[in-house]
Amino acid sequence: MPLPREVELKLEFRRCDLPRLEAALAEVGSEPVSTFLRSDYFDTPGHEIRRADLTLRVRRDGERRIQTVKSDGRESVGLFDRIEWERDIEGDFPVLDIAPRRLVKALADVPVAAIFASNVERKKSLVQTDSAEIEAAIDIGEVRNAVGGEASNSGIIADLAELELELIRGPAAALFDLARRCNAAAPVRLGVLTKSERGYRLLEADAEKSARAEPIALQPAMTTAPAFRTIAWSCLKHFRLNETILLEAADARAASGALHQARVALRRLRSALSLFRSVIADDQFERFRAALRDLAAVLGEARNLDVLLDRTTDPALRERLQAPHADAYAAVRTALESPATHSLMLDFAEWLTLGDWLVNPANVDSRDQPLLPFAADRLQNLRKQLKRRGDGMTDADDETRHEARITAKKLRYASEFFSALYSGGKAGKRRRNFQDKLEKLQSRLGDLNDLATAPQVLASLGIAPAEAPPADRGAMIRDAAAAHAGLIDARRFW
Repeated sequence: MPLPREVELKLEFRRCDLPRLEAALAEVGSEPVSTFLRSDYFDTPGHEIRRADLTLRVRRDGERRIQTVKSDGRESVGLFDRIEWERDIEGDFPVLDIAPRRLVKALADVPVAAIFASNVERKKSLVQTDSAEIEAAIDIGEVRNAVGGEASNSGIIADLAELELELIRGPAAALFDLARRCNAAAPVRLGVLTKSERGYRLLEADAEKSARAEPIALQPAMTTAPAFRTIAWSCLKHFRLNETILLEAADARAASGALHQARVALRRLRSALSLFRSVIADDQFERFRAALRDLAAVLGEARNLDVLLDRTTDPALRERLQAPHADAYAAVRTALESPATHSLMLDFAEWLTLGDWLVNPANVDSRDQPLLPFAADRLQNLRKQLKRRGDGMTDADDETRHEARITAKKLRYASEFFSALYSGGKAGKRRRNFQDKLEKLQSRLGDLNDLATAPQVLASLGIAPAEAPPADRGAMIRDAAAAHAGLIDARRFW
């Protein structure tokens, strides 16, 4: 008997937009039913349940106690497709005797305890269209961490304002259609965190400052299409986590780390589009590539001013940069809050899930080719480009070194995307050595690019450079050339 699957589109919104969102759902859905739900999440001290890609919770729904185990399964930004095991139990503590064997195996007799809890008011309605039936649930509440080993009413809090659209029957496209209808009434963003992930992030000290890219779980037996989707979802999640932190930051100083990581996420996503172009190109490809480039450019202007301020020692120049710096961050907020960006993310998520590139017979051979030879070919081509563009670096101009930096960045992202394919034995050791040398080269070229970019940024603001280039520029170029030579001499891992 197949296990129950949960297919839902998770969206986030601002609490002040709740009335408009409720009104939009009232036009198409049934009368909402309100319930108050308390869910306690359990794990071991070493988080063995999480490491097994499972979630264990006990939910209080009135007098009922419902134990649920969820498998992470195939997870994407906003859209979640997971296997779940659900049973009614007596009491507030999980009954492991009836838990799936996979969970019991992960625990290995290690005791579990409540580590965080969610408290929400859920308003649930049913939306029926000609082709689909969707359960729409608005959750308003919070996630609280555990204190003293027991989920309590004190501790660190993460606020919740979510809309979950769960597909009861019909095509998944209906979820996105309803999401767009809601977005037209009140801005919504793709949800990237389950409630359990929010709880685990409460335990991470740096989670509120910025979020780095997570490892990408590719498998050697994969073909290129699912590999691209896995990579792209990871990039989108990386972006969305930092977008939220950035928008909630009190000022530019608090937002700088998240802005940098959001920009990195967009660059990684654009690199993935370029890397897999032969697999995914369809009539929407250029639209998404251009839109992501334009959004990244807005973030890039603010990031350039961050770097310039960090490097500037002249107090008068720092003072003159404050107003343009604030304006650049305001432009970032405007871009991220714009209807165009909200729609872009919904459209891109649907394209990843249901796009023509997944069914177009014209690219079936590219879409179904084995991942390992594809990865090796792309890595080799990028290495060749970097070798060619880095030759003669000490005598090259700034533009040539900039092109080498861009290629180094693409090679680094590609090596990170495909890391899981080369994780063990000699290949793993060579990969780590190669990536260390690549990171060193990228850092040296990045410093040179910042040096070359600073006068251009100042000129765009009508400011004459206050400081001459440092006397060690020649040494910086020689260091970059040495780092390039070291990388090219390194043994390939693919």
